[in-house]
Amino acid sequence: MTQQELKSAFEKIYGQPADGLYFAPGRVNLIGEHTDYNGGYVFPCALSFGTYLLIRKNGGNTVRFRSLNQPDAVEVPLDKLTTRLDNSWANYLIGVFAQFIKKGVKINEGFDILIWGDVPAGAGLSSSASLEVVTAYALNDQLKTGYDRTELALMSQKAEHEFALVNCGIMDQFAAAQGKKDHAIFLNCDTLEFDLVPVKLNGIKVLISNTHSPHKLDSGAYNQRVAECKKAVEQLNKVRPIKYLAELTEEEFKKIESAITDETAKKRARHVVSEVQRTKDAVKALRAGDILQFGKLMNASHVSLRDDYEVTGPELDTMVEEAWKIDGVIGSRMTGGGFGGCTVSLVKDEATDTFIKNVGSAYEAKIGIKPEFYIAEIGDGACRLS
Repeated sequence: MTQQELKSAFEKIYGQPADGLYFAPGRVNLIGEHTDYNGGYVFPCALSFGTYLLIRKNGGNTVRFRSLNQPDAVEVPLDKLTTRLDNSWANYLIGVFAQFIKKGVKINEGFDILIWGDVPAGAGLSSSASLEVVTAYALNDQLKTGYDRTELALMSQKAEHEFALVNCGIMDQFAAAQGKKDHAIFLNCDTLEFDLVPVKLNGIKVLISNTHSPHKLDSGAYNQRVAECKKAVEQLNKVRPIKYLAELTEEEFKKIESAITDETAKKRARHVVSEVQRTKDAVKALRAGDILQFGKLMNASHVSLRDDYEVTGPELDTMVEEAWKIDGVIGSRMTGGGFGGCTVSLVKDEATDTFIKNVGSAYEAKIGIKPEFYIAEIGDGACRLS
């Protein structure tokens, strides 16, 4: 939809024009998966598609939420903005309001809000973080609270923990808030220090493949992985005090991994420690212009996510294995939380049509679902559009 169409839709629903139009992007993670809540490094970039939010102060004592992607309207009194609703899409936004109120921000009048997003839901491209961050950015602007982008990302992450009940790391919200066009974010999820690294892919495209097998992080499997990593840390602490798995080098981990008596927790820890190293190596390779090495590390990341972390499944594995067969594919791996969703591949320009045709038909033949492909454009983080 165009910005003008969104503004017209707002006026049609609420009878008044919006005061402001805001945007926050989805993200794709190039490498560094399931390391963020383990204090490790990630390497995401913001995408050119995302979530749009239109807002106006309504002078009343309720906040009215509407989405062009959802059928139901939600209305919440100002004194109930810290209370989670049962099974409502609006929890992502209410959770953000709650974070402002918890910081002592006084919300004395209501708002009318309209949402529209073009991040495919359930694709693992962070539609939820995009929604949280655009809400935080808009409220920060409307209420003149002056929080910086990192603080808005942290508030959005808290909203996800407390209102969507997913114990996510900081990566998705951080990418939506801090993204920069044609750059990826090399982020230390423990300290929140980050570098914006130019993504110069001469003659190579970032190609996202949507399995159309939606990943459901709140199904419990994601929170289970978080718990398994915590168990590994607890058992390792008997021989070496650490807060996060990411503090260990691969060499250090090999020396003390026998302290983890739970075999599943040991596999999870092995993935995290090796993935942190792969992410550092991949960024080094990209800075040096060694795209082939970057691609090899992407492939190794997928294998580790498949075998040690067990978050891929037949859809993602088929998509990646078919990609690996195509001449001109530099690297391919699952991206996001897993259990469905998307893969990300680096593909030479001349191979993109073959990739879409061959991988698409092979995937459909094996899985029985028609996939979708997007050539990613790396965009900016949250902003006010008008």
